[in-house]
Amino acid sequence: MPPSITPIRIGIVGVGKIVRDQHLPALAKDPSYRLVAAASRHEKVDGIPNYPSIKAMLEDVAEIEAVSLCMPPQFRFDAARAALEAGKHVFLEKPPGATVSEVEHLKELAAERGVSLFASWHSRYAPAVEFARTFLTSTTIRSVAINWKEDVRRWHPNQEWIWQPGGFGVFDPGINALSIATHILPKMFITAATLDFPENRHAPIAAQIAFRTLDGIPVTADFDWRQTGPQSWDILADTEAGSMLLSGGGAKLAIDGQIVHDEPEAEYPMLYQRFAEILRTGTLDVDVAPLQHVADAFMLGKRNVVEAFYD
Repeated sequence: MPPSITPIRIGIVGVGKIVRDQHLPALAKDPSYRLVAAASRHEKVDGIPNYPSIKAMLEDVAEIEAVSLCMPPQFRFDAARAALEAGKHVFLEKPPGATVSEVEHLKELAAERGVSLFASWHSRYAPAVEFARTFLTSTTIRSVAINWKEDVRRWHPNQEWIWQPGGFGVFDPGINALSIATHILPKMFITAATLDFPENRHAPIAAQIAFRTLDGIPVTADFDWRQTGPQSWDILADTEAGSMLLSGGGAKLAIDGQIVHDEPEAEYPMLYQRFAEILRTGTLDVDVAPLQHVADAFMLGKRNVVEAFYD
């Protein structure tokens, strides 16, 4: 960033694991930003003013130009609306909202107020994703299989909100796969789904989904939160140019078993670079396709009750 450009004064809301692991380190290294305040019910960020709510933060820190919203999706709409109505640019952690209609309204509101809104699908910024997209657009795809399986106890320990209505369950990580798939594959639609709900939870622990593209290409997705040991974040495509494997959540790309791209992950720094770009240009970047697929899976999906799950 040129020295003459003043850093964007940003506040962060919802200080939890993802904020400490990703957002704070990314902001600290990016000269495009100056973190000036935080709002959270239970946590604080050292070295800056902290507030119990976004309302209190916005009322007390008038210099804030943008806010990054990282609370659970069930609570994000009201915070985003308050920030947009106050004329602030808004960064939405994924998923951007609890419902598609909420996010669509936020898009309209941002456009009305002349501020930027960013739905930050971080997995799209994994290092090998664009290379996979280029490869797939250069060949004919025969079929695609998505396998996204991880251990919820490892990645979301004791996070009760994620099992509540609107918490997404296994679609919290599964939507990462969908954010990549909707970026690198032709337009597709869900044709069938089975959702596994633990008998003591309100959100699914696993899902099996069938899609078909406009050209009839079959795409399957298998999401599971019960996998221990090595974690699986893979998209496999059978194509006329060979078998493509995008693995590690989008970090590594192999064609017919040969690794052609493998770089360290830098998703959140790239997200904040993108946010600064749309803020400076006064544009929006809000794609609801991954969220729409989740909604469609709940609409079309068969509910299957499985054994109780306890952390």
